[in-house]
Amino acid sequence: MLADAGVAARRACEKLIEEGRVEVNGEVVQTIPAFVDPRKDRITVDGKPIGRPIGEGGRRMYILLNKPERVLTTSADEPGLERTTVADLVDHPSKPRLFPVGRLGWDETGLVLLTNDGELANRLSHPRYGIPKTYLAVVKGDVADQDLQRLGKQMFKLQRLASRREGRARGAHVEMSVFKREPGKTTLKVVMREGKNRFVADVLRSAGFPVRKVAAVAIGPLQLRGLTVGSWRELGRDEVKALRNACRESPAGGTATRRDRPAHATRREQPTRREQPTRRERPTGREQPSRGEFRRGPGSTRRPSGRPSRPRRQIP
Repeated sequence: MLADAGVAARRACEKLIEEGRVEVNGEVVQTIPAFVDPRKDRITVDGKPIGRPIGEGGRRMYILLNKPERVLTTSADEPGLERTTVADLVDHPSKPRLFPVGRLGWDETGLVLLTNDGELANRLSHPRYGIPKTYLAVVKGDVADQDLQRLGKQMFKLQRLASRREGRARGAHVEMSVFKREPGKTTLKVVMREGKNRFVADVLRSAGFPVRKVAAVAIGPLQLRGLTVGSWRELGRDEVKALRNACRESPAGGTATRRDRPAHATRREQPTRREQPTRRERPTGREQPSRGEFRRGPGSTRRPSGRPSRPRRQIP
């Protein structure tokens, strides 16, 4: 319900409940799941009542923002701090409660999608669905082809380690190429399907390439075009449809969690000691001869023991 009301994405809403920031009729709720009646119960987050869920007359909204530097990618800052957030930059007439999809660093710029559609936000951000996120990173110096291969392998290894810690089956591959070369700097194009905040910049710096700028330019089929820094616009019907179609078609390229994998993918199905067949029941692929029968067929000259038969002596 919190996600449908536009509070945050589903996983973020679960974290809000666990932190004790959600109250129902004046009582703090910290257990999941928690069942409420939106028509009767009064629900607040950080002391503020939530809006009406989308299914009860609300409208789903999708805002594309070109995030500038020194802006937090969150709907609200921590108590006591008055830093600018991406929600502060969207001055919509209907004053909807929106939350950002994904996360850009404090000094990173580019595409940020804000919405109150919790289901679509979860599909766009969860690694299970494998929605590609495209970044342009400007680094100092010239990047050779060998360096690209080394950076791609290093990013994949770090993602695989992070995936194992979070219980995912495998890490997604990283596509990296040279977008533009200029004297003293190189612009790299990085396509990722999962990754933490400031992941691209941290990996490039650790590999010896100082990062000057990182900008998000696309998320799935949605691209950042025609927007100046700090401006925003609503998505069209075709753009929203393209995002939903990408979420339906992308699970094959995503990373499956242990919960999503079939049983045979986590552990080979082997019979237990009690279920294993005994020596008499085990199939051998051919019928075993009984005692007194020859092992090499009716025309064999060998006894069942395997020794050759001796000719009988003739008595005159």
